[in-house]
Amino acid sequence: MSDARLLDTRLCDLGLTLTGSKIRKELESLWRDLENRGFAFRPHCWLSDCWFCPDNVPGFAIPFYLVHPRLMRLEKSYMLEIEGNSAETRMKLLRHETAHALANAYRLYLKQSWRRRFGRASKAYPESYLPRPYSRNYVLHLDNWYAQSHPAEDWAETFAVWLDPNSRWREKYRDWPALKKLNYVDTLMREIIGHTPPVRSKKQVDSINTLRITLREYFAEKQTRLQQDLPRFHEQQLRQIFPAAISRKNERAAHFVRRLRREAINTVAKWTSESRYRINLTIEDMIHRCDEMNLHASRDKEETRVALIASLVMLYMGSLRSGMSRLAI
Repeated sequence: MSDARLLDTRLCDLGLTLTGSKIRKELESLWRDLENRGFAFRPHCWLSDCWFCPDNVPGFAIPFYLVHPRLMRLEKSYMLEIEGNSAETRMKLLRHETAHALANAYRLYLKQSWRRRFGRASKAYPESYLPRPYSRNYVLHLDNWYAQSHPAEDWAETFAVWLDPNSRWREKYRDWPALKKLNYVDTLMREIIGHTPPVRSKKQVDSINTLRITLREYFAEKQTRLQQDLPRFHEQQLRQIFPAAISRKNERAAHFVRRLRREAINTVAKWTSESRYRINLTIEDMIHRCDEMNLHASRDKEETRVALIASLVMLYMGSLRSGMSRLAI
């Protein structure tokens, strides 16, 4: 099938299942982790358009593209990245989602002790949050200091660290206030192990079998969503990065940014965990405006490179979007 024909295929007609995929094997590894902890509980899983755990459902959705290498290549081509590209990242996401599903299954969010430790899960999710990278009140699991984004995410990240057999959490968080949360999770899990969860729904929200949009429409919708509230440099900021006067000896700023594009995207994504697609759009806007303003780079290329990348990191670190909002319960 050509790419054009594949892109015009509806998601529900792709015939995808978890059976036989790499992530199925990773789910089996997750089941073993739960079994080794004494749990009979297993979250049910289904394919959808992204990672998420719906309200009151003891299961979670997995992005459809992770079950087929060609779909993963298309995702990388259109979005410049794959959420869950490596086995390590997928296991982190699976443990995180399991935390949400288990909390739904046992209605943990209603416990007073849970609220005293993490806060209210009913708190509205913020559009963005300003993390404290050096805070020791939260565990470090997913990128972006994601535990700091919401009480439910603080719980999910703490549980994921607790569940990981290789986390050595007692040692790693020995002198951290976050250890109190990990000890609470350890105590709470011992209380519920062996008990049948009160919520046993097998509901599948937005299962791929019900999604009638085409792959082309899926990418268009995803790109449109990421284009919203795109960070852009002010004119004064661009002149600070490229203060050189016009000279034949000075490289045009637009050309300089194009040469540094790949490195800038990789570095900013690493330090902010922001979408590579969004970072690239900001850089495209930067290139266009540098041309319009006829800016030139300094003759000190290394100084300009550092200034450019540092400015991009600061632009995206101003506030982090709570991007994976559908991870929430």
